[in-house]
Amino acid sequence: MFIKKWTCGIVGYRKHFHLNAMTLIFVYNSESGPISGLLDIGHKIISPDTYQCSLCSLTHDTFSEKEGWKQFRKSLGMPMEFLHRDEFEKKYGRTDVYPLILMKNGDLRVIMKKEEIDRIENLEKLIEAVKHALPEKA
Repeated sequence: MFIKKWTCGIVGYRKHFHLNAMTLIFVYNSESGPISGLLDIGHKIISPDTYQCSLCSLTHDTFSEKEGWKQFRKSLGMPMEFLHRDEFEKKYGRTDVYPLILMKNGDLRVIMKKEEIDRIENLEKLIEAVKHALPEKA
């Protein structure tokens, strides 16, 4: 009985440790900084159909994060990192085609490329796609 309880505790600990070791990284196709932010807002207002970051359009309104996205982030229970392309390239020393969603679990692995993100029609479908890309928690 003691051995069974002890090994179950180890398995539970490993699962917990594994999930907490993973981080989702969202890279926006935009530069960081206040001037870039203002230019992005202007672009979203004047010509939203030509805005270059589909990930930003899915997760944010013109001025703020969408409420559904905020709730999803809080409910997921795993670390997330949100970076602009210049911040990502500086921190991780690599370039790619943006936007991009990656999984960091020791190494970096792309879980959604630009082409996939560009095809997503709305926030609900983005959330479904992100959940589908995550490893099983069972």
